[in-house]
Amino acid sequence: MSTTAKQFPIWAFFLLATNGILMLAVILLILRQQGLSAFSSNATPVPANQAPSATPELGPRHQLSYQQWVDILKQEAQVAAEQRPQQLSILAGDSLSLWFPAELLPKDRNWLNQAISGETSNGLFKRLNLFDQTQPETIFVMIGINDLIRGVNDQVILDNQRQMMIYLRKSHPKAKIFIQSILPHGAESATWEGREKLLAIPNSRIQQLNQQLKSIAAKEGVQYLDLYSLFANQQGNLRPELTTDGLHINPAGYLVWRTALQIYQKGIGGTN
Repeated sequence: MSTTAKQFPIWAFFLLATNGILMLAVILLILRQQGLSAFSSNATPVPANQAPSATPELGPRHQLSYQQWVDILKQEAQVAAEQRPQQLSILAGDSLSLWFPAELLPKDRNWLNQAISGETSNGLFKRLNLFDQTQPETIFVMIGINDLIRGVNDQVILDNQRQMMIYLRKSHPKAKIFIQSILPHGAESATWEGREKLLAIPNSRIQQLNQQLKSIAAKEGVQYLDLYSLFANQQGNLRPELTTDGLHINPAGYLVWRTALQIYQKGIGGTN
């Protein structure tokens, strides 16, 4: 009996090559950051028992209520809708996206940040209509860690994510939509004030949730951007050199994230 060998899909080779390029870029970036830290003559050693700043300075916006925050984002989205900036990209999510330094975002486009600190998947889904009238080329969504911290079960998170994908595909049919993986946390090394809540969420659970998220994204015709593997160490925890407190990201972490955005945004990650 003769057998016919199945051809390995071309897209699979393409995906493997893309992930390899991205991982290499990130590794080089991390090594570069470590090298700069090690050889900078102006660097001041930080005592081992001194925790880094937990959160960036947000200014007056940090004191806003949720509704006030929503109102401001609505106004900013309206301006973007009226001015129609070229090559518009939107960040939607929680504090991880909110605190993305503007100077570290890819320079070849305009950015509209629609993130709110402490946001959940349900909250984000309810306010996606704020930027309905904009015409983005790309939309990057990262959400879920606050759901886990608040005890929301995985199925609810996945259902909310699926509804967001469906909504964004319908509202922005010409845009590339990227659902980004939930990042790991620092586990035992975390210094965030809600450390005990993080410890109650195994990073293995986040990995499994991301796998399901990837599957849903494929079924709904949107891109899945795996950031988890770029930020996780061998134990599956958030790399200490990329975080301020085991939950939030430091500038080196945002440089890693920017590298991923640049590569996937240029179409190397595929098309819708």
